[in-house]
Amino acid sequence: MQARLCSKIACAREAVATLTYDYGDQMAAVGPLGAAGDPHAHDLCAIHTERLSVPKGWLVVRHETLRT
Repeated sequence: MQARLCSKIACAREAVATLTYDYGDQMAAVGPLGAAGDPHAHDLCAIHTERLSVPKGWLVVRHETLRT
């Protein structure tokens, strides 16, 4: 299986999370890397996941995986 890369321009790091937007609710959701590439989602590396910013008034929901 080939690793997916970060969607940010000029970033060649491996993606670790998937970002989706809900424009109607002004919300961005970040979660574990999706099982398959989705044309409506953006894969992000760890650095870009941490640096994520959204427009003023938007909500960011971060779905974390359970670690044992």
